[in-house]
Amino acid sequence: MMNPWRSEFSIIFLALLLGSFFGKLFQSPALILWISLTAYLIHHLMHANRLLDWLRGGRSNELPKGTGIWEEIYYLIFRLRRRNRRRKKQLIRMLERFRTATAALPDATVVLSADDQIDWFNDAAGTLLGLRRSDVGQKIGNLIRYPKFNHYLRHADYQSTVGIPSPIAENIQLDIRIVPYGEDLRLLVAQDVTQLRFMERVRTDFVANVSHELRTPLTVIRGYVETLADNQHGLPASYAKIFRRMEEQTLRMQSLIDGLLSLTRLESASNQLLQQHVEVPKLLQAICTEALDLAIESKPGITLKVSSSACLAGSEHELRSAFSNIIFNAMKYCHEGDQVTVHWSENESGVALSVQDTGPGIAEEHLPRLTERFYQVEPGRSKGGFGLGLAIVKHVMSRHGAEFKITSAPEEGSCFSCHFPRTRMVAPKSS
Repeated sequence: MMNPWRSEFSIIFLALLLGSFFGKLFQSPALILWISLTAYLIHHLMHANRLLDWLRGGRSNELPKGTGIWEEIYYLIFRLRRRNRRRKKQLIRMLERFRTATAALPDATVVLSADDQIDWFNDAAGTLLGLRRSDVGQKIGNLIRYPKFNHYLRHADYQSTVGIPSPIAENIQLDIRIVPYGEDLRLLVAQDVTQLRFMERVRTDFVANVSHELRTPLTVIRGYVETLADNQHGLPASYAKIFRRMEEQTLRMQSLIDGLLSLTRLESASNQLLQQHVEVPKLLQAICTEALDLAIESKPGITLKVSSSACLAGSEHELRSAFSNIIFNAMKYCHEGDQVTVHWSENESGVALSVQDTGPGIAEEHLPRLTERFYQVEPGRSKGGFGLGLAIVKHVMSRHGAEFKITSAPEEGSCFSCHFPRTRMVAPKSS
Protein backbone atom coordinates (compact mmCIF):
# COMPACT_ATOMS: atom_id res chain seq x y z
CA MET A 1 0.00 0.00 0.00
CA MET A 2 1.39 3.45 -0.99
CA ASN A 3 2.09 5.89 1.79
CA PRO A 4 -1.33 7.59 2.27
CA TRP A 5 0.07 11.07 2.62
CA ARG A 6 2.27 10.71 -0.50
CA SER A 7 -0.82 9.63 -2.43
CA GLU A 8 -2.77 12.54 -0.94
CA PHE A 9 -0.12 15.03 -2.08
CA SER A 10 -0.41 13.58 -5.60
CA ILE A 11 -4.15 14.31 -5.57
CA ILE A 12 -3.51 17.87 -4.35
CA PHE A 13 -0.91 18.36 -7.12
CA LEU A 14 -3.40 17.04 -9.69
CA ALA A 15 -6.07 19.48 -8.42
CA LEU A 16 -3.62 22.39 -8.64
CA LEU A 17 -2.58 21.34 -12.13
CA LEU A 18 -6.21 21.21 -13.20
CA GLY A 19 -6.85 24.64 -11.67
CA SER A 20 -3.78 26.11 -13.41
CA PHE A 21 -4.94 24.83 -16.76
CA PHE A 22 -8.37 26.44 -16.47
CA GLY A 23 -6.91 29.59 -14.90
CA LYS A 24 -4.58 30.16 -17.87
CA LEU A 25 -7.39 29.27 -20.24
CA PHE A 26 -9.67 31.98 -18.76
CA GLN A 27 -6.82 34.36 -17.71
CA SER A 28 -8.06 34.42 -14.04
CA PRO A 29 -5.58 33.60 -11.19
CA ALA A 30 -8.40 33.48 -8.62
CA LEU A 31 -10.07 30.83 -10.71
CA ILE A 32 -7.05 28.59 -10.21
CA LEU A 33 -7.59 28.51 -6.43
CA TRP A 34 -11.37 28.15 -6.69
CA ILE A 35 -11.26 25.24 -9.15
CA SER A 36 -8.48 23.47 -7.18
CA LEU A 37 -10.36 23.74 -3.89
CA THR A 38 -13.63 22.69 -5.52
CA ALA A 39 -12.04 19.64 -7.14
CA TYR A 40 -10.35 18.65 -3.87
CA LEU A 41 -13.59 19.14 -1.90
CA ILE A 42 -15.59 17.05 -4.42
CA HIS A 43 -12.97 14.31 -4.04
CA HIS A 44 -13.45 14.19 -0.24
CA LEU A 45 -17.25 14.50 -0.44
CA MET A 46 -17.40 11.50 -2.79
CA HIS A 47 -15.34 9.38 -0.39
CA ALA A 48 -17.30 10.60 2.64
CA ASN A 49 -20.51 9.58 0.88
CA ARG A 50 -18.98 6.20 -0.03
CA LEU A 51 -17.95 5.70 3.62
CA LEU A 52 -21.48 6.57 4.78
CA ASP A 53 -23.03 4.09 2.32
CA TRP A 54 -20.58 1.41 3.43
CA LEU A 55 -21.33 1.89 7.12
CA ARG A 56 -25.07 2.02 6.53
CA GLY A 57 -25.09 -1.02 4.31
CA GLY A 58 -23.32 -3.20 6.85
CA ARG A 59 -21.20 -4.93 4.21
CA SER A 60 -18.25 -5.25 6.56
CA ASN A 61 -16.59 -7.96 4.47
CA GLU A 62 -16.25 -5.67 1.42
CA LEU A 63 -13.52 -3.06 1.55
CA PRO A 64 -14.42 0.06 -0.51
CA LYS A 65 -11.88 1.32 -3.02
CA GLY A 66 -10.30 4.65 -2.16
CA THR A 67 -7.40 6.89 -2.97
CA GLY A 68 -5.09 8.95 -0.84
CA ILE A 69 -5.83 9.19 2.84
CA TRP A 70 -9.27 7.62 2.31
CA GLU A 71 -7.70 4.31 1.36
CA GLU A 72 -6.00 4.21 4.77
CA ILE A 73 -9.24 5.27 6.54
CA TYR A 74 -11.22 2.49 4.82
CA TYR A 75 -8.62 -0.08 5.74
CA LEU A 76 -8.39 0.96 9.42
CA ILE A 77 -12.19 0.99 9.82
CA PHE A 78 -12.38 -2.38 8.06
CA ARG A 79 -9.77 -3.84 10.40
CA LEU A 80 -11.51 -2.35 13.47
CA ARG A 81 -14.87 -3.77 12.39
CA ARG A 82 -13.32 -7.18 11.76
CA ARG A 83 -11.69 -7.11 15.19
CA ASN A 84 -14.96 -6.08 16.85
CA ARG A 85 -16.77 -8.84 14.98
CA ARG A 86 -14.32 -11.44 16.28
CA ARG A 87 -14.60 -10.02 19.79
CA LYS A 88 -18.39 -10.10 19.59
CA LYS A 89 -18.31 -13.75 18.58
CA GLN A 90 -16.00 -14.53 21.50
CA LEU A 91 -18.29 -12.70 23.92
CA ILE A 92 -21.32 -14.55 22.55
CA ARG A 93 -19.51 -17.88 23.00
CA MET A 94 -18.49 -16.92 26.55
CA LEU A 95 -22.04 -15.84 27.35
CA GLU A 96 -23.42 -19.09 26.00
CA ARG A 97 -20.93 -21.09 28.07
CA PHE A 98 -21.87 -19.04 31.15
CA ARG A 99 -25.56 -19.59 30.57
CA THR A 100 -25.05 -23.30 29.91
CA ALA A 101 -22.97 -23.70 33.08
CA THR A 102 -25.38 -21.60 35.17
CA ALA A 103 -28.40 -23.45 33.83
CA ALA A 104 -26.83 -26.71 35.02
CA LEU A 105 -26.40 -25.42 38.59
CA PRO A 106 -28.76 -26.95 41.17
CA ASP A 107 -29.05 -23.53 42.86
CA ALA A 108 -31.47 -20.92 41.57
CA THR A 109 -29.55 -18.15 39.79
CA VAL A 110 -31.07 -14.82 38.74
CA VAL A 111 -29.30 -11.91 37.03
CA LEU A 112 -30.65 -8.58 38.33
CA SER A 113 -30.23 -5.13 36.81
CA ALA A 114 -29.52 -1.95 38.78
CA ASP A 115 -33.22 -1.38 39.55
CA ASP A 116 -33.79 -5.00 40.71
CA GLN A 117 -35.34 -6.09 37.41
CA ILE A 118 -34.86 -9.69 36.24
CA ASP A 119 -32.56 -9.91 33.22
CA TRP A 120 -32.12 -13.70 33.13
CA PHE A 121 -32.57 -16.78 35.30
CA ASN A 122 -31.82 -20.50 35.07
CA ASP A 123 -34.18 -23.49 35.23
CA ALA A 124 -33.58 -24.00 38.97
CA ALA A 125 -34.95 -20.50 39.61
CA GLY A 126 -38.21 -21.58 38.00
CA THR A 127 -38.32 -24.67 40.23
CA LEU A 128 -37.34 -23.03 43.54
CA LEU A 129 -38.61 -19.46 43.09
CA GLY A 130 -41.51 -20.09 40.72
CA LEU A 131 -40.20 -17.70 38.02
CA ARG A 132 -41.52 -17.87 34.46
CA ARG A 133 -40.09 -16.55 31.20
CA SER A 134 -42.71 -13.82 31.18
CA ASP A 135 -41.22 -12.52 34.46
CA VAL A 136 -38.12 -11.20 32.69
CA GLY A 137 -38.17 -7.43 33.12
CA GLN A 138 -40.24 -7.62 36.32
CA LYS A 139 -38.86 -6.45 39.67
CA ILE A 140 -37.78 -9.36 41.84
CA GLY A 141 -39.34 -7.74 44.93
CA ASN A 142 -42.78 -7.91 43.31
CA LEU A 143 -42.44 -11.68 42.78
CA ILE A 144 -40.81 -12.73 46.08
CA ARG A 145 -43.03 -11.09 48.67
CA TYR A 146 -41.35 -11.75 51.99
CA PRO A 147 -40.58 -8.86 54.38
CA LYS A 148 -37.17 -10.32 55.30
CA PHE A 149 -36.15 -10.58 51.65
CA ASN A 150 -37.40 -7.08 50.77
CA HIS A 151 -35.53 -5.64 53.77
CA TYR A 152 -32.38 -7.49 52.65
CA LEU A 153 -32.81 -6.17 49.10
CA ARG A 154 -33.39 -2.55 50.17
CA HIS A 155 -30.49 -2.34 52.64
CA ALA A 156 -28.02 -4.01 50.23
CA ASP A 157 -26.14 -5.81 53.01
CA TYR A 158 -24.68 -8.39 50.67
CA GLN A 159 -22.12 -9.72 53.15
CA SER A 160 -24.82 -11.81 54.78
CA THR A 161 -27.58 -14.13 53.57
CA VAL A 162 -31.31 -14.27 54.21
CA GLY A 163 -33.41 -17.36 54.81
CA ILE A 164 -36.98 -17.53 53.53
CA PRO A 165 -39.50 -20.22 52.53
CA SER A 166 -39.84 -20.92 48.81
CA PRO A 167 -42.65 -18.87 47.18
CA ILE A 168 -44.06 -22.05 45.63
CA ALA A 169 -43.75 -24.40 48.63
CA GLU A 170 -43.66 -23.33 52.29
CA ASN A 171 -41.89 -26.57 53.30
CA ILE A 172 -38.85 -25.71 51.16
CA GLN A 173 -36.34 -23.49 52.95
CA LEU A 174 -34.10 -21.25 50.85
CA ASP A 175 -30.88 -19.45 51.72
CA ILE A 176 -30.52 -16.39 49.45
CA ARG A 177 -27.34 -14.45 48.72
CA ILE A 178 -26.86 -11.51 46.32
CA VAL A 179 -23.44 -11.00 44.72
CA PRO A 180 -22.70 -7.65 43.00
CA TYR A 181 -20.64 -7.83 39.79
CA GLY A 182 -19.97 -5.74 36.69
CA GLU A 183 -21.53 -2.30 36.46
CA ASP A 184 -24.71 -2.16 38.57
CA LEU A 185 -25.42 -5.86 37.99
CA ARG A 186 -26.14 -8.41 40.69
CA LEU A 187 -26.41 -12.16 40.85
CA LEU A 188 -29.07 -13.64 43.13
CA VAL A 189 -28.31 -17.21 44.23
CA ALA A 190 -30.94 -19.20 46.15
CA GLN A 191 -29.90 -22.52 47.68
CA ASP A 192 -32.26 -25.21 48.91
CA VAL A 193 -31.24 -25.75 52.55
CA THR A 194 -34.32 -27.72 53.62
CA GLN A 195 -32.33 -30.87 54.42
CA LEU A 196 -29.64 -28.87 56.19
CA ARG A 197 -32.20 -27.06 58.36
CA PHE A 198 -33.85 -30.41 59.12
CA MET A 199 -30.55 -31.93 60.21
CA GLU A 200 -29.79 -28.88 62.38
CA ARG A 201 -33.21 -29.19 64.01
CA VAL A 202 -32.68 -32.91 64.59
CA ARG A 203 -29.27 -32.24 66.13
CA THR A 204 -30.62 -29.48 68.36
CA ASP A 205 -33.57 -31.61 69.47
CA PHE A 206 -31.29 -34.58 70.10
CA VAL A 207 -28.88 -32.53 72.25
CA ALA A 208 -31.76 -30.94 74.14
CA ASN A 209 -33.53 -34.26 74.79
CA VAL A 210 -30.35 -36.09 75.82
CA SER A 211 -29.33 -33.24 78.10
CA HIS A 212 -32.73 -33.22 79.77
CA GLU A 213 -32.70 -37.01 80.15
CA LEU A 214 -29.21 -36.97 81.65
CA ARG A 215 -29.98 -34.20 84.07
CA THR A 216 -32.24 -36.24 86.36
CA PRO A 217 -30.01 -39.33 86.84
CA LEU A 218 -26.96 -37.06 87.19
CA THR A 219 -28.69 -35.12 89.95
CA VAL A 220 -29.44 -38.40 91.75
CA ILE A 221 -25.85 -39.61 91.37
CA ARG A 222 -24.51 -36.26 92.56
CA GLY A 223 -26.77 -36.43 95.62
CA TYR A 224 -25.54 -39.92 96.56
CA VAL A 225 -21.90 -38.93 96.00
CA GLU A 226 -22.27 -35.87 98.23
CA THR A 227 -23.94 -38.04 100.89
CA LEU A 228 -21.10 -40.56 100.77
CA ALA A 229 -18.53 -37.76 100.88
CA ASP A 230 -20.19 -36.23 103.95
CA ASN A 231 -20.16 -39.63 105.75
CA GLN A 232 -16.63 -40.72 104.93
CA HIS A 233 -15.45 -40.63 108.54
CA GLY A 234 -13.84 -43.89 109.51
CA LEU A 235 -13.25 -44.92 105.90
CA PRO A 236 -9.76 -45.41 104.47
CA ALA A 237 -8.12 -42.33 102.95
CA SER A 238 -8.23 -43.96 99.50
CA TYR A 239 -12.03 -44.06 99.71
CA ALA A 240 -12.20 -40.35 100.52
CA LYS A 241 -10.05 -39.61 97.48
CA ILE A 242 -12.39 -41.69 95.31
CA PHE A 243 -15.44 -39.78 96.58
CA ARG A 244 -13.75 -36.43 95.87
CA ARG A 245 -12.91 -37.53 92.33
CA MET A 246 -16.48 -38.74 91.78
CA GLU A 247 -17.83 -35.41 93.03
CA GLU A 248 -15.48 -33.46 90.72
CA GLN A 249 -16.56 -35.48 87.68
CA THR A 250 -20.27 -35.13 88.46
CA LEU A 251 -19.76 -31.37 88.71
CA ARG A 252 -18.01 -31.42 85.32
CA MET A 253 -20.88 -33.40 83.82
CA GLN A 254 -23.37 -30.97 85.36
CA SER A 255 -21.45 -28.03 83.85
CA LEU A 256 -21.44 -29.71 80.42
CA ILE A 257 -25.19 -30.38 80.51
CA ASP A 258 -25.92 -26.83 81.66
CA GLY A 259 -23.84 -25.47 78.77
CA LEU A 260 -25.63 -27.65 76.21
CA LEU A 261 -29.03 -26.65 77.58
CA SER A 262 -28.02 -22.97 77.41
CA LEU A 263 -27.04 -23.36 73.74
CA THR A 264 -30.29 -25.17 73.03
CA ARG A 265 -32.33 -22.36 74.57
CA LEU A 266 -30.38 -19.72 72.61
CA GLU A 267 -30.90 -21.58 69.32
CA SER A 268 -34.59 -22.18 69.94
CA ALA A 269 -36.86 -20.07 67.71
CA SER A 270 -39.49 -19.98 70.46
CA ASN A 271 -37.08 -18.40 72.93
CA GLN A 272 -37.95 -14.71 72.65
CA LEU A 273 -35.31 -12.18 73.65
CA LEU A 274 -36.19 -10.28 76.81
CA GLN A 275 -35.98 -6.49 76.61
CA GLN A 276 -34.67 -5.72 80.07
CA HIS A 277 -32.78 -2.64 81.18
CA VAL A 278 -29.27 -4.03 81.76
CA GLU A 279 -26.92 -1.77 83.70
CA VAL A 280 -23.69 -3.01 82.12
CA PRO A 281 -21.19 -1.07 84.31
CA LYS A 282 -22.64 -2.63 87.48
CA LEU A 283 -22.83 -6.04 85.79
CA LEU A 284 -19.16 -5.88 84.74
CA GLN A 285 -18.13 -4.78 88.24
CA ALA A 286 -19.85 -7.85 89.72
CA ILE A 287 -18.31 -10.21 87.15
CA CYS A 288 -14.79 -8.82 87.70
CA THR A 289 -15.21 -9.30 91.46
CA GLU A 290 -16.26 -12.90 90.86
CA ALA A 291 -13.29 -13.39 88.51
CA LEU A 292 -10.89 -12.41 91.29
CA ASP A 293 -12.42 -15.13 93.48
CA LEU A 294 -11.75 -17.88 90.92
CA ALA A 295 -9.91 -20.82 92.46
CA ILE A 296 -6.99 -20.92 90.00
CA GLU A 297 -3.33 -21.57 90.74
CA SER A 298 -1.87 -18.39 89.21
CA LYS A 299 -4.08 -15.35 89.35
CA PRO A 300 -3.41 -12.58 86.80
CA GLY A 301 -4.36 -9.01 87.59
CA ILE A 302 -7.66 -7.60 86.34
CA THR A 303 -8.58 -3.98 85.68
CA LEU A 304 -12.03 -2.59 84.88
CA LYS A 305 -12.29 0.62 82.86
CA VAL A 306 -15.73 2.18 82.40
CA SER A 307 -15.67 5.02 79.85
CA SER A 308 -19.42 5.07 79.27
CA SER A 309 -22.48 4.93 81.49
CA ALA A 310 -24.61 3.54 78.64
CA CYS A 311 -26.84 0.57 79.37
CA LEU A 312 -28.25 -2.09 77.06
CA ALA A 313 -31.72 -3.35 76.24
CA GLY A 314 -31.71 -7.13 76.28
CA SER A 315 -31.56 -10.22 78.46
CA GLU A 316 -29.51 -9.64 81.59
CA HIS A 317 -29.11 -13.38 82.14
CA GLU A 318 -27.74 -13.94 78.62
CA LEU A 319 -25.43 -10.93 78.73
CA ARG A 320 -24.10 -11.97 82.15
CA SER A 321 -23.41 -15.45 80.75
CA ALA A 322 -21.60 -14.08 77.70
CA PHE A 323 -19.52 -11.49 79.56
CA SER A 324 -18.65 -14.02 82.27
CA ASN A 325 -17.43 -16.56 79.72
CA ILE A 326 -15.12 -14.01 78.08
CA ILE A 327 -13.67 -12.61 81.32
CA PHE A 328 -13.36 -15.97 83.11
CA ASN A 329 -11.61 -17.50 80.08
CA ALA A 330 -9.10 -14.65 80.04
CA MET A 331 -8.40 -15.19 83.75
CA LYS A 332 -8.04 -18.97 83.39
CA TYR A 333 -5.61 -18.97 80.48
CA CYS A 334 -3.37 -16.13 81.69
CA HIS A 335 -0.39 -16.70 83.95
CA GLU A 336 0.74 -14.98 87.10
CA GLY A 337 2.03 -11.54 86.23
CA ASP A 338 -0.27 -11.18 83.21
CA GLN A 339 -2.92 -8.47 83.12
CA VAL A 340 -6.56 -8.61 82.00
CA THR A 341 -8.18 -5.29 81.07
CA VAL A 342 -11.96 -5.05 80.79
CA HIS A 343 -13.08 -1.87 79.03
CA TRP A 344 -16.66 -0.63 78.49
CA SER A 345 -16.58 2.26 76.01
CA GLU A 346 -18.76 4.22 73.59
CA ASN A 347 -18.02 5.15 69.96
CA GLU A 348 -19.81 6.55 66.92
CA SER A 349 -21.45 3.24 66.00
CA GLY A 350 -22.50 2.22 69.50
CA VAL A 351 -20.91 0.74 72.62
CA ALA A 352 -18.32 -1.98 72.97
CA LEU A 353 -16.93 -4.34 75.58
CA SER A 354 -13.31 -5.32 75.06
CA VAL A 355 -11.39 -7.85 77.16
CA GLN A 356 -7.67 -7.48 76.50
CA ASP A 357 -5.11 -9.80 78.09
CA THR A 358 -1.33 -10.19 77.98
CA GLY A 359 -1.52 -13.98 78.07
CA PRO A 360 0.03 -16.62 75.78
CA GLY A 361 -2.17 -15.71 72.79
CA ILE A 362 -3.72 -17.94 70.12
CA ALA A 363 -2.36 -18.89 66.68
CA GLU A 364 -4.16 -17.32 63.72
CA GLU A 365 -5.35 -20.63 62.22
CA HIS A 366 -7.48 -21.32 65.31
CA LEU A 367 -9.31 -17.96 65.42
CA PRO A 368 -12.10 -18.73 62.86
CA ARG A 369 -13.08 -21.89 64.78
CA LEU A 370 -13.00 -20.64 68.34
CA THR A 371 -16.76 -20.08 68.44
CA GLU A 372 -17.55 -23.64 67.31
CA ARG A 373 -18.99 -25.80 70.04
CA PHE A 374 -16.49 -28.24 71.61
CA TYR A 375 -13.57 -26.72 69.69
CA GLN A 376 -10.42 -26.39 71.78
CA VAL A 377 -7.08 -24.97 70.63
CA GLU A 378 -5.13 -27.51 72.64
CA PRO A 379 -6.95 -30.21 74.62
CA GLY A 380 -4.16 -29.99 77.19
CA ARG A 381 -4.93 -26.29 77.73
CA SER A 382 -8.65 -26.79 78.31
CA LYS A 383 -8.38 -25.96 82.07
CA GLY A 384 -11.51 -28.02 82.68
CA GLY A 385 -13.60 -26.42 79.94
CA PHE A 386 -15.58 -28.09 77.17
CA GLY A 387 -15.30 -25.56 74.35
CA LEU A 388 -18.86 -24.27 74.79
CA GLY A 389 -18.20 -20.85 76.32
CA LEU A 390 -17.40 -18.88 73.17
CA ALA A 391 -20.17 -20.68 71.26
CA ILE A 392 -22.59 -19.33 73.87
CA VAL A 393 -21.05 -15.85 73.51
CA LYS A 394 -21.50 -15.95 69.73
CA HIS A 395 -25.20 -16.87 70.02
CA VAL A 396 -25.87 -14.23 72.68
CA MET A 397 -24.23 -11.52 70.56
CA SER A 398 -26.22 -12.62 67.51
CA ARG A 399 -29.48 -12.40 69.46
CA HIS A 400 -28.59 -8.88 70.60
CA GLY A 401 -27.58 -7.70 67.12
CA ALA A 402 -23.94 -7.33 68.22
CA GLU A 403 -20.69 -8.26 66.51
CA PHE A 404 -18.20 -10.56 68.25
CA LYS A 405 -14.53 -10.15 67.25
CA ILE A 406 -11.40 -12.03 68.29
CA THR A 407 -7.86 -10.86 67.63
CA SER A 408 -4.82 -12.68 68.94
CA ALA A 409 -1.25 -13.71 68.20
CA PRO A 410 1.11 -16.09 70.01
CA GLU A 411 2.99 -14.43 72.87
CA GLU A 412 1.15 -11.15 72.21
CA GLY A 413 -2.06 -11.71 74.13
CA SER A 414 -5.67 -11.72 72.96
CA CYS A 415 -8.56 -9.31 72.64
CA PHE A 416 -12.21 -10.39 72.71
CA SER A 417 -14.64 -7.60 71.86
CA CYS A 418 -18.42 -7.25 71.61
CA HIS A 419 -19.74 -4.32 69.56
CA PHE A 420 -23.37 -3.31 70.18
CA PRO A 421 -25.25 -0.96 67.80
CA ARG A 422 -26.78 2.32 68.99
CA THR A 423 -30.25 0.85 68.57
CA ARG A 424 -29.47 -1.43 71.50
CA MET A 425 -28.31 1.40 73.80
CA VAL A 426 -30.50 2.85 76.58
CA ALA A 427 -29.83 5.64 79.03
CA PRO A 428 -28.94 4.72 82.62
CA LYS A 429 -31.71 4.80 85.17
CA SER A 430 -31.90 7.96 87.19
CA SER A 431 -31.15 7.31 90.83
